[in-house]
Amino acid sequence: MTDRHLLSLLIPAVGGQGGGVLLEWIVDAALADGYPAHGTSIPGVAQRTGSTTYYVELSTERAHEQDGAPIFSLYPVPGALDVLLAPEFLEVGRSIELGFPSPARTTIIASTHRLYSIHEKIATGRGIYPIDRLHEAARVLSHKLIAFDALALAREHGTEANAVLLGALAGSGALPLSGDAYREAIRAKGVQVEANLRGFEAGLAVAARGVAEGAGEGSRGFGTPLAPDHSPAPAAPAASAATSPNMVATRPDVERMTGDFPAELRPVLHQAIARLIDYQDRAYAERYLERLRPFIRAGGLELGRIVARHLAVWMTYEDAIRVAQLKTRAGRFERIRRDVGAEAREIVVTDFLKPDLDEIYGVLPYRLVAPFARWAERRWPHGRPALGQHVRTTTVSGYLRVWLLTLLRPLRPISYRAREEHSHIDRWLAAITRCVAWDGALACEVARAAQLVKGYGDVRRRMVGHFDRILETVLRLAEREAATGGDFEASRSLAARYRALVLQGPESETKAATLVAETLGRL
Repeated sequence: MTDRHLLSLLIPAVGGQGGGVLLEWIVDAALADGYPAHGTSIPGVAQRTGSTTYYVELSTERAHEQDGAPIFSLYPVPGALDVLLAPEFLEVGRSIELGFPSPARTTIIASTHRLYSIHEKIATGRGIYPIDRLHEAARVLSHKLIAFDALALAREHGTEANAVLLGALAGSGALPLSGDAYREAIRAKGVQVEANLRGFEAGLAVAARGVAEGAGEGSRGFGTPLAPDHSPAPAAPAASAATSPNMVATRPDVERMTGDFPAELRPVLHQAIARLIDYQDRAYAERYLERLRPFIRAGGLELGRIVARHLAVWMTYEDAIRVAQLKTRAGRFERIRRDVGAEAREIVVTDFLKPDLDEIYGVLPYRLVAPFARWAERRWPHGRPALGQHVRTTTVSGYLRVWLLTLLRPLRPISYRAREEHSHIDRWLAAITRCVAWDGALACEVARAAQLVKGYGDVRRRMVGHFDRILETVLRLAEREAATGGDFEASRSLAARYRALVLQGPESETKAATLVAETLGRL
């Protein structure tokens, strides 16, 4: 049982989010307002993704109103928590899993932005936990929920998310502390006082407006590997004297190129064409459309949508030229400068690159490097040597070192990597064509197998091996079903199960290999 004269507050955080400072602010604010309080922490790894827990208890009576000093606990009691203050939304889920919040008692205050966990990152497919399920659980298992993107609000005000969450705590009324007590705690700390006060006021205003049901996708978090690059791509500017017309796509051009395709597919095709022209040129986008047309005619809208999406992604595989192109874009440096709140000449960007032999010679002409590539595969069958390097792309020499690779783009169509990638693409499209004649649903499953082709270096070689294996096995099984008059249910099931297993991550790849071995054994 817990003492009802004490209020409990739990901060489940990860290293680097300022949870320790947040704990000190809350304890200092309580003491400044005359409420006895005690804070403890269970430190984890003091870096991003390292779990760290902070716990606060404070009396509901001021010190002069009590007969003796309260007895504080060092750890929260499941089901008896008054406030859950989460700097990251998945931490709410972890606390719910441990049973700390309760719908009768707990106020949950959380930032909806995400710093992805190791388990989410390790999945080969999309492993991100659905935020709508997290929000639903938080709503059901809380007495009051205040959920908003504290990180985005902090960036807007030039501060950190912990200051914004402190303001939300003050505005929630969950603790009997005055706003001035929190402000005094920030001033007493003496760290970035003005910026943290701005963040505090912003969070206070959000809570005061009663933002209790508005958790959305949220920002993905600065420095998160899965965070998208919002740098503008020069895919659709107007052509100028300095820009080849072959490298841009105006809206009329795109409309003309896709005029004979179903209207339902055009949103996907517009994005694909802009991406392909930015990647290579207009002729490359036309080649994409020519490859796609037969599947629209033969397989209908669903198959066309699947092929359109995966073919565009595969044809814009990220070789060294593409990586250099993305890393030297002016918009990238502007985004980084904006995210960290730095002046134009203050940012220092160091790119950590580790290309292996395949990626290095892959950008060179096929005829030139094919003999060496075959020798390298025999010499290092289980992984090629890699060249690790740190390149400071905000210096002239570092920028030029990367940017010079972009000049090889005209050679890409005759490169070794292009020969290998397009050979696999042609094999994939031929398999889909064959399956369309048997069963439309089977053709769709074979088309989805392209999801397996991803990654760099050893990872990509491994994933291409999975792709080759499932293509061969499914076609053999389908041929047998076609010969015996089957309904292709076994082939469809095998393709879907194998793909799902591989996309779960490396641990499930053994299960996928076992599934194929068992199928081949039966054949």
